[in-house]
Amino acid sequence: MKIAFFDTKAYDRPAFDKYGQQYGITFKYFDTKLTLDTVELAQGYDGVCVFVNDTVCSKVIDRLEEMGVRVIALRCAGFNNVDMKHAFGKIHVLRVPAYSPYAVAEHAMALLLTSVRRIHKAYIRSRDFNFSLNGLTGFDLHGKTVGVIGTGRIGRVFIDICRGFGMKVIAYDKYPSSDDIEYVSLDTIFSDSDIISLHCPLTDDTYHVIDKEALDKCKRGVVIINTSRGALVDAEALLNAIKSRKVGAACLDVYEEESDLFFEDNSGHILDDDILARLISMPNVIVTSHQAFLTEEALENIAETTANNLNDFFEKGECPNELCFRFDKAEDCKTGKCF
Repeated sequence: MKIAFFDTKAYDRPAFDKYGQQYGITFKYFDTKLTLDTVELAQGYDGVCVFVNDTVCSKVIDRLEEMGVRVIALRCAGFNNVDMKHAFGKIHVLRVPAYSPYAVAEHAMALLLTSVRRIHKAYIRSRDFNFSLNGLTGFDLHGKTVGVIGTGRIGRVFIDICRGFGMKVIAYDKYPSSDDIEYVSLDTIFSDSDIISLHCPLTDDTYHVIDKEALDKCKRGVVIINTSRGALVDAEALLNAIKSRKVGAACLDVYEEESDLFFEDNSGHILDDDILARLISMPNVIVTSHQAFLTEEALENIAETTANNLNDFFEKGECPNELCFRFDKAEDCKTGKCF
């Protein structure tokens, strides 16, 4: 098996080398992202391995098919960057449905604690031997209401963490999954929550689930956390709500227009994205660059599952983690083989 591996980072290689050797897979690592301009690099390979900011549009899919590429292996859970409808019947798409829900949920809580207790500001001050406490007053999480949008694996872990802090949890999910969670409407999430945390996939239904209308319904001073997908939040509406003091704080590990920015060192460049630049400049906004998944355990699980997916596909002709497009939506395959 020869797999073209796009958007490679140094932290990807050790685990993928390990499991590639175990399963007889040769990974060719490319630093560049997969786009229509770089798709020719996949010539002569059996499959491609891609991440969240690679572009797997209809034209890329058609070219991959023309070159004899049989499979797209996503080393992530989300697949909003893949034209699944166009891929169906042409090329198989595999994913990693769960790598470490703890990694993402714990990062969401880390962002929240850092923000409300001003830990990032205290760290900068103490480095300059400034031990003043002025301006560092936070608030207790205990007794606060957190609204969780999306109660899949990550959302449920985040709920457990919040309960450990003594927080009241309410949740919204189009497909409720647990009897011990208090499910409410989205409007109730917006109106009753002191903190709102997003843990849902990006779909047509969830695109800009946090927009101006939603923010208008929120409590004054609400904290918004997004460790899922950037386009769940209308970034311009969020910026305006921060400026008007409606949003008290924002903790963002993802951003709507992140594909050309995140995972790269842009410190020597002028940032063209005015909205992101203004968000980062706000004293009550914390931005991390899509790093919530980045733990040793998650990287190991991602590599192992991806290699196992490829082995199942090429050796057995089917994979339980294949994605299918049926009834006008993409979903996990029930049979192990979609077509």
